[in-house]
Amino acid sequence: MPPGLPSYPDLKGRVAVVTGGSRGIGAATCRLLAANGATVVVNGRDGGTIRAVVEAIRSGRGRAIGIAADCTNVTAIERMRDQVRRELGPVDLLVLCVGGHGEYTPTAQITEDQWHLVVDANLTATFLAVKSFLPGMLERRTGSIVTVASSAGRYLVGVSASSAAYAAAKAGVVMFSRRIAAEVAEYGIRVNCVAPGAVLTERVERQLSDAQQNDIAASVPLGRMGTPEDVAQAVLFLASESSSWLTGVTLDVAGGRIML
Repeated sequence: MPPGLPSYPDLKGRVAVVTGGSRGIGAATCRLLAANGATVVVNGRDGGTIRAVVEAIRSGRGRAIGIAADCTNVTAIERMRDQVRRELGPVDLLVLCVGGHGEYTPTAQITEDQWHLVVDANLTATFLAVKSFLPGMLERRTGSIVTVASSAGRYLVGVSASSAAYAAAKAGVVMFSRRIAAEVAEYGIRVNCVAPGAVLTERVERQLSDAQQNDIAASVPLGRMGTPEDVAQAVLFLASESSSWLTGVTLDVAGGRIML
């Protein structure tokens, strides 16, 4: 394990699928899962970024494979599920980091196509992955699912912080996670959610100037923007048996900016 980070021995030997695992929060989650001994399936759409994450894990003596699949396409997800089953066996952990398109657009200017793009990338992709992998967990009566929402779906931080489509989709992820958690608890399957705030991913770092980053950090009670690793550590806690009596929870990983 990287020094200073908590370890979760129960993750060793588990098979974990991480959608949207080739960049940002998803990539950090893949690295930390592998460092804890899990066998990680790195999903994304860009073969190059998938390979980079897989190679980084393997160079640290971790176990990982990469599978390119569009998570808004049920056929592609089921093909990924079947490949994982053949090569690695049953999936124990499912982490749903896929999403995006959170840029602000005034609602009156959102086209129907844009609305579907944002909702499908965030909410529908989460549903389709759960639909594909949940039956195997139900059959074995075990599993842990962690979804990724956003502070945009939790609280109105600022009108221009994200579009109404993105906020609605991420709020949908929160309620979808809660609803599924209640439905599958009797089978020993836990479903929890993390809702990141302002996280300094590679994309955000490219898009925002130093001055903009400083302004955002100043609005956070803990005085800084988050890192992908901050969120990944929360994901690992919820995925592990250290949170064995938690289900239906949404954890705001937002530096104190969201307090509910």
